[in-house]
Amino acid sequence: MEHVRGETTTASPGEGGVTPEPARAGERGREVHIRANDPYVFVLDKKHRPLQPCPPARARKLLAKGRAVVHRYTPFTIRLKDRLLEESEVDGVEVGIDPGSKYTGIAVFTARAGERRGRHAIQLDHRGAAVKKKLQQRSAYRRGRRSRNLRYRAPRFDNRARSKGWLAPSLQHRVDTTVSWTDRLCRWAPVTAVHVELVAFDTHALSAGRPLEGAEYHKGTLHGYEVREYVLAKFGRACAYCGITSVPLNIDHVHPRSRGGSDRVSNLALACVPCNQAKADRPVEDFAPQAAARVLGQAKAPLRDAAAVQSTRWALWRALDTRLPTHVGTGGRTKWNRTRNDIPKSHTLDALCVGKLEAITQTVSTVLVAACSGRGSYARTRTDRYGFPRLLLPRVKGFFGFTTGDLVRAVVPKGKRAGTHTGRVAVRASGNFNITTAHGTVQGIGHRHVRLLQRADGYAYTLRKAEGVPPG
Repeated sequence: MEHVRGETTTASPGEGGVTPEPARAGERGREVHIRANDPYVFVLDKKHRPLQPCPPARARKLLAKGRAVVHRYTPFTIRLKDRLLEESEVDGVEVGIDPGSKYTGIAVFTARAGERRGRHAIQLDHRGAAVKKKLQQRSAYRRGRRSRNLRYRAPRFDNRARSKGWLAPSLQHRVDTTVSWTDRLCRWAPVTAVHVELVAFDTHALSAGRPLEGAEYHKGTLHGYEVREYVLAKFGRACAYCGITSVPLNIDHVHPRSRGGSDRVSNLALACVPCNQAKADRPVEDFAPQAAARVLGQAKAPLRDAAAVQSTRWALWRALDTRLPTHVGTGGRTKWNRTRNDIPKSHTLDALCVGKLEAITQTVSTVLVAACSGRGSYARTRTDRYGFPRLLLPRVKGFFGFTTGDLVRAVVPKGKRAGTHTGRVAVRASGNFNITTAHGTVQGIGHRHVRLLQRADGYAYTLRKAEGVPPG
């Protein structure tokens, strides 16, 4: 079926005209097979300086021979007892970052002559929405107490000056956690450079609604790419009317242009070729009455996630550029690299495809998901519905040498909880702890059976299979 108005196709990031179909990774004179290997293990010398990461099999041999000890469990890191940095050959690794509003993909890889080999993959789950909710809740409590004429300070307006470059706490959180993980990787691996996707969507271009005139409908995907890619993300790469996926999709006007509809992103939707041709110039209420409310609501959804990424992009780049050589890429180049190498879309694989590269020969089969869980609360009370304290909490957060969130292992010799339990602990003043493992939560384990593996660092870790890797 012939490509028609704005159909989403694969195109090269060249300039002008109709761009050709991408060449696969194996079309450069040699066959390239992409393999999915287990994540590499970070290695430190005996002075805690980073060495070149090694395969898991090599790490097991070093631990079995007594040449290394476990330095950290998540991500798994070993420390050599008989090796110094000066005695080792270190090629270095690079880090790719695909920043997002809810999730940020981080990939650690080696790069030689434009060929990248994935070594580790981390998905960072942000809690910006939770930060915003807590701040709004605090503001509502304070506003309510003031309006009730209680003994509370009067509102002050003379101390609200904001410094240049100020970001809302929910946005600053995204920058801080991403930079923090970059610093962590620099402590565990010899990072030489960072590649970060500067922006995927230009919210100003999305909101401007500039009409697409004449031949622009028939040009390559980089013409109006910001709008096309954003609409693809908004509708989940599925037809808004029939829900079909994995077929060519058009950019359709919900309210037809011939009836006064605009080119603003709030009036655009995805449609497969049959639906687009059947709808023609009819309003969505006439073409699909049952789906009209859903399509209109989805098309007019706010640009909240895109605005969050847009607001933090320069702050993230400035923070990274002061630490390491930082190279920037665009969302268009990332998509082109992913399509050319026939790699499925995910946060961590997008991070592996950021910037300039020739080919990708290895990916990672398992992704480490680091969810921002916080370090607890400063508040030592629980409040009622009006914001007044109603319940006192313990004045300390740790009991018997453990704090909530620590990674522990409990070996219970007998009883109904007998066995070995490894996971995150929730401490109690009574000494009976709860441990959340991969198989569920085990309650009432005595602190005498618990051994510390890793201190809580504000993140909850889980492992999952990477995209495109068969289970098993």
